[in-house]
Amino acid sequence: MKILIVNTYDIQGGAARAAYRLHRALLNENIDSQMLVQDKVSDDWTVLGSSTKIAKGFAKIKPTLDALPAKFYPNKTKTLFSPSWLPFSNIVKQINEINPDIVHLHWICGGMLKIEDLAKIKKPIVWSLHDMWAFTGGCHYDEECGRYKENCGHCKVLGSNKKNDLSSRILNRKKKSLKKNNLVIIGLSQWLENAAKESYLLKNKKIINLPNPIDTNLFKPFDQKKARQLWNLPENKKLVLFGAMGAASDPRKGYQKLIESLQKLHNRDIELVVFGSSEPKNKPNFKFKSHYTGHLHDDVSLITLYNACDVMVVPSIQENLSNAIMESLSCSTPVVSFDVGGNGDMIEHNKNGYLAKPFDSNDLANGIKWVLANEERYKQLCFATREKIIKQFDSKKVAKQYIELYQSL
Repeated sequence: MKILIVNTYDIQGGAARAAYRLHRALLNENIDSQMLVQDKVSDDWTVLGSSTKIAKGFAKIKPTLDALPAKFYPNKTKTLFSPSWLPFSNIVKQINEINPDIVHLHWICGGMLKIEDLAKIKKPIVWSLHDMWAFTGGCHYDEECGRYKENCGHCKVLGSNKKNDLSSRILNRKKKSLKKNNLVIIGLSQWLENAAKESYLLKNKKIINLPNPIDTNLFKPFDQKKARQLWNLPENKKLVLFGAMGAASDPRKGYQKLIESLQKLHNRDIELVVFGSSEPKNKPNFKFKSHYTGHLHDDVSLITLYNACDVMVVPSIQENLSNAIMESLSCSTPVVSFDVGGNGDMIEHNKNGYLAKPFDSNDLANGIKWVLANEERYKQLCFATREKIIKQFDSKKVAKQYIELYQSL
């Protein structure tokens, strides 16, 4: 059985890392898997990317070119919006030449595929949804407008008051291209599965829930004292971890809610650790000493950092199936987040973490205090975090579920 995993990037970004993990998990199960990407960063020979300097250079500018139609909307919000209109992609030609048994699409925006190209793929398609884009008029998260359930237009993300706007036109393009019958949609979280089932575009398709995998033999507990020494972090403080990738520029990440919740804490033993960002010129007043690690580029750095900290906070307003939550729990570090999206798929309230009321910064602060308050309870939390991930998200178990799906097609 020959599987082709298709994603815009191979290891850059959350969707890419999740898709690549599935690819490697399939290879470990002796499945003939290849990965086809627009912009390749790794040196993995099983990943196919652009081969010439011109093609590699063009891959870098395609996301900017693809976003141009949205520039005509001056009131557009900061949420990512992908028209997927670029006409000069040869990806479909490559897919059909590779001739796999199953084409497994993941995140295919940034100019990788034109919407109309989907109908030209000759083989059965499995499509993992890493956000809402597949069934919206172009936005990757709908900012809770809910218009994807009926029809788009008057787009909240575009800041449009017109019925026949860019979002309406994109939805109609998708409707024509998604008539393919041998298409299975995967909602990576129960939330996204349900949203797809409610959507105007996909409600009549086969939609199932399967998660991303994680290698629990890699993301595992490590001696906290040694981890803190490696990162030059204090050994006698309670360390709260926050992943800041794009936090300041993307309201969905809930950065402001994090600031509000931390300002409600009065424990002098707490310090904040921020990864994914260097220290900004005008950093916010968190009330606590802050440590900025900058961007992390390998799993070992991530693993030691999760283990160095006592609790992770993920204050996202909308979230699918967060890699950061899964990674932290696999390393036995409890997580506090809002009870939104796919967070509840991984966090069991008061058992392996804390699900705060959306979007109550007081309750988010209560969650941090609750996790750190009792030493005996904290040990039980740490045990339960990893147990949950091993049981439901371990790469070996999840790969077998995907293999069963492929075989059924």
